[in-house]
Amino acid sequence: MPDRAKLTIESDGKEQSIELPVLTGSEGEKALDIGQLRAKTGYVCLDPAFVNTASTTSAITFLDGEKGVLRYRGIPIEQLGEKSTFVETSYLLIYGHLPNRSELSRFSTLLTRHSLIHEDMKRFFDGYPTTAHPMAILSGTPSSSTSPSRACWPRCAPSPPSRTRSRSGNRSSTRRTPCRTRRTS
Repeated sequence: MPDRAKLTIESDGKEQSIELPVLTGSEGEKALDIGQLRAKTGYVCLDPAFVNTASTTSAITFLDGEKGVLRYRGIPIEQLGEKSTFVETSYLLIYGHLPNRSELSRFSTLLTRHSLIHEDMKRFFDGYPTTAHPMAILSGTPSSSTSPSRACWPRCAPSPPSRTRSRSGNRSSTRRTPCRTRRTS
């Protein structure tokens, strides 16, 4: 049976108790799961600056800011920074272990093969100022990619609707035709 902690709240002469699950982290640290606290008691926790709050569980990352510890899959970040390449670290995060030579070769080939981007995407990047923050560019690019492609631009471009008069004399707009150009990958 998993460990449990009992929390007793005394307020206005009444006593209320709740059992909270105790979780054990990857480094042996203990945590109280307060996920049901509000639903069962009406109370919430206050932890200014999240000094004593874990916001998630992770099989990839361990972080202890007070001790200056950051590990990915159990390997200290300093070791990864000094001895591993970006590609090796990416493999570690995805697959849970550092790659051997054949795994690294295959993974590098896959990254190279899938790293090409369409010329239109390059134009999106070129449209941003050179001083733009990279995260602003990366977050805006997926939205930009949903706009009509140049292949159907003349038919799909928004244009002022032509106005016609209906039989009753009221103005009505004509409908725009959606783009029917198919993209092939």
